[in-house]
Amino acid sequence: MTPKALTISRFFFKKRLHLTMLVLIFGLAYGVASVGLGFQTSALFHAQDGVIWLIHNFIPNAESTQYWQDILHQLIRTFLIAVSSTTCAAIISLFLAALGANTLSINNAVTWVIRSFSSLMRNIPIVAWAMILLFSFKQNDLTGFLALFFMTMGFLTRAFMETIEDFGTDKIEALQATGANYLQVIFQGLLPEIAAALLSWVLYMIENNIRDATLVGLLTGTGIGFIFDLYFKGMRYGAAGLVVLAVIILVVAVEVISNLIGRLIA
Repeated sequence: MTPKALTISRFFFKKRLHLTMLVLIFGLAYGVASVGLGFQTSALFHAQDGVIWLIHNFIPNAESTQYWQDILHQLIRTFLIAVSSTTCAAIISLFLAALGANTLSINNAVTWVIRSFSSLMRNIPIVAWAMILLFSFKQNDLTGFLALFFMTMGFLTRAFMETIEDFGTDKIEALQATGANYLQVIFQGLLPEIAAALLSWVLYMIENNIRDATLVGLLTGTGIGFIFDLYFKGMRYGAAGLVVLAVIILVVAVEVISNLIGRLIA
């Protein structure tokens, strides 16, 4: 065997060895988890029965179409909550990011506080936010709005800070050398340059919050999530399937529009 062929053979041998080890690790992890948690592994072999049941019951039928007006009304409410919470959070996040970014911050303590605050906000799951706020604001749209708002604020603050820091200190120093003050550097130099990136983050969070708003609605008794829970528990599976279809259409439509906007501002 030539040296080149030997090298190639060793390369593929290492690849197969790594793949085998990876499969064994995942298999061992699943085995330990299934024993420790009591997984019913045999149920995996009957997954097709569950799929058949879903197809048979959740496909919208003629009877379920009578609910489309209620579904559309709740879908619009869910969409508005997702958009308004994201928009309000984005405004506050931009202010916090400008104060907390390493390239703009005038105080290390302020940077540390804002970074810690944003990490805390975004690392609390949306379900936890909904449950915490539910005790204070009860089941209403404000609870869902606040749950999405706090989580989004934490995420966008961190994302905006990283975007601002990618702008580079050399450009900021060049603006300051021309006599620009702190606000002029931000509003006349920084924001026009990173506006496209910031808008992309906002559009991404709107898509994400529409999906999360459905889950929040299950907990807070509002929006499209609540009406899905109502139909499902009432065994109106066709209407519940129509809710799922409506959410999918909305999410896909928002994603398409976001991509179009992204291409226009790129």
